[in-house]
Amino acid sequence: MASEWIEWLTARNASGSIPAVFIEREVRLAIDTLIEMLGPLRRESKQLWTSVMEHYGRTAAARGLAAGEVVEEIQQLRSLLIKYIGASVAAMRPRRGVAVFLRLNDLIDRGIAQSVVGYTDALVASLMMTDRHTSPLTETSTEDFERHLSGLEERLAEITARH
Repeated sequence: MASEWIEWLTARNASGSIPAVFIEREVRLAIDTLIEMLGPLRRESKQLWTSVMEHYGRTAAARGLAAGEVVEEIQQLRSLLIKYIGASVAAMRPRRGVAVFLRLNDLIDRGIAQSVVGYTDALVASLMMTDRHTSPLTETSTEDFERHLSGLEERLAEITARH
């Protein structure tokens, strides 16, 4: 599923100054965090999901996407979930299947909202300048993305280690 989402994103050809390797890591992090949100550690994962999706939105702004494109990218994740796990959910007892389906949709909707928050924060920050700076505050380096992604990945590893 991650490979197909990455392929779909790559076909869009909107990577800006963000190397493809970071986009791939971010996609895998989003999917891995979503998996944890469906399991027994969902309470512990809730804040991480929020952070991952906000970061996704900030990355989308750095990639030069429009707000609607960020939403479209997360909607693609929903489509892939339906494609890859739809049959499994449909095979569950009706009550359980509906619960899983509703939880997934809620998580994706929250992910969309948080990615738009991150995107908007990045846009607002890019418009704000101080007297000492001549470049937008959202200008980031690959080191910044590496550090932030690594921190999120470490938080996920801590959560999954509790299994």
